[in-house]
Amino acid sequence: MEKITTSKVQQSKVHGQKIIMLTAYDFPFAKILDDAGVEIILIGDSLGNVALGYRNTLPVTMPEMIIHTRAVSGAVERALLVADMPFGSFQKDPKDALFNAIKLVKAGAEGVKIEGAEYLEAIKKIIRAGIPVMGHLGFTPQSVHQLGGYAKQGKSKKSAQKILGDARALQKAGCFAIVLEMVPDDLAKRITKALKIPTIGIGAGPDCDGQVLVTSDLLGLSVWMPSFARPKANLRKAASRAVKAFIREVRG
Repeated sequence: MEKITTSKVQQSKVHGQKIIMLTAYDFPFAKILDDAGVEIILIGDSLGNVALGYRNTLPVTMPEMIIHTRAVSGAVERALLVADMPFGSFQKDPKDALFNAIKLVKAGAEGVKIEGAEYLEAIKKIIRAGIPVMGHLGFTPQSVHQLGGYAKQGKSKKSAQKILGDARALQKAGCFAIVLEMVPDDLAKRITKALKIPTIGIGAGPDCDGQVLVTSDLLGLSVWMPSFARPKANLRKAASRAVKAFIREVRG
């Protein structure tokens, strides 16, 4: 079983092999993903919506990310483990960002993901410390209020050019890969061709170097799912049937 590293992820782009990334927030699901052959497991701040019942990702704290990173890391042997830097953990100053990135690495992460391209100095400082950084452009959930809700980004010529410029800036800063979320397919294709580092799409069409999805959406567990999600199972219904069967069994 060959361990996945950032260099192997980058080689996948060169060889034309699609990269698979899924989210995990606990030991059991992380074990399933790792055993199945997922290359990158993301401890996403989407755990706020999926596991903690928050309206969005903004309330997620560093202590919560550390707990879930520690739980996931205990199950992962092969996949590259990336943890989201939660809102407020990197915006203050580069030193603060590095301090928090180190906390996630000590909890078991092998890299961190940072939304947006406004904090290049923080990204560079984290990379100089030896911690790989994955970028995230397009729709960035931590900026949901500023962006006016869950909407596709990069639809105008001006905004598309900005996202492309930001992608190049993140590559130059040293990011090993970039997530492109909810951007037009043609823009995602353009960015993917323009960069030497891999792009990983979510709601960004089929032409990125890889795809990521929230695992609960993939498995049909989520109460609400984005329009681009294509569930491969309906575990929510299966779980409901199992619970009802248990109730009938106990009550006779």
